[in-house]
Amino acid sequence: MTHDGGKFHLQAASFEELAEAVTTRLTLAAILANAGELTMLHACGIADPLTGAVVALVAKSGTGKTTAASVLARSYGYVTDETVAIAHDGSVVPYPKPLSVKRGHSPYKRQVGPDELGLLPVTAMPFIQSIVLLDRVQGGPTIAPVLEKVPLADAVLALLPETSSQAEIGAPLQSLCHLIDDVGGVWQVTYSEAEDLPAALEPLFREQPRQEPAWEARIAENTGTGDIPQGWFRRAAARDAVAIGGDLLVMLENQVVRLSGIGPAIWDAAAAPVPLEDLVEAVAKQHGTPEGYRAAVERAAQQLTAESVLEK
Repeated sequence: MTHDGGKFHLQAASFEELAEAVTTRLTLAAILANAGELTMLHACGIADPLTGAVVALVAKSGTGKTTAASVLARSYGYVTDETVAIAHDGSVVPYPKPLSVKRGHSPYKRQVGPDELGLLPVTAMPFIQSIVLLDRVQGGPTIAPVLEKVPLADAVLALLPETSSQAEIGAPLQSLCHLIDDVGGVWQVTYSEAEDLPAALEPLFREQPRQEPAWEARIAENTGTGDIPQGWFRRAAARDAVAIGGDLLVMLENQVVRLSGIGPAIWDAAAAPVPLEDLVEAVAKQHGTPEGYRAAVERAAQQLTAESVLEK
């Protein structure tokens, strides 16, 4: 009532096309309005009707989110089938939009109101309790749902492509790691039929033990500026970086790169322009000097340059 988001114009040749366009445009407007403020997961969300605990089921478009929401929200409160928006304090902003349901060979999805499907409303203040990656197995024999924890680095890399405007949040990788810690880690459920999900996911509506941080923030700023001497290396500008075990996740302008092996040592050593010999020395201090290590460092530096992790 108090926010004027401006006007936008839509054209359509049918009601079905118009309904899908309105749903898509409003979702995009909501995402843009909250960019940098909320962590927004491309997920369906369902909430415990008594406590408000939300389980976010993250998946790519067309892989089962809407079907899962239409089944689970007959027993749990319907939060959304599109974007689970999480504030810094863990509260969730409900977005109970019409469900976009495929129908036959029509190019447009049917927009079905949650009441029409008998879905329950959210009655308590919702907050994020668990995050789950949906892994739907189609074809072949039906399998019972299997829940398993996802290693932290794998979880971060799986969630990032399914977020909206995460890069606009301050320290985007660190923020996501904090969220994962708060919900006790990320789960994956492998299943065949959505009807089997309510019983499988029931434990995740209860509070999970909070994880001790298994990651470390790394300084992403460069200490060198200006031109790079011929043949020297400097790491490219990065938005954020976190170390997880022996790996280093670096968020560049348009991608996230996972560095393993000698990669993290090279990245650390290249905060300011350095010659190849300095990179070789930094790697030797951490990994020793096996036969051929100098050539390996040179190959790695060239590869990281080709991937825009380093500049030269």
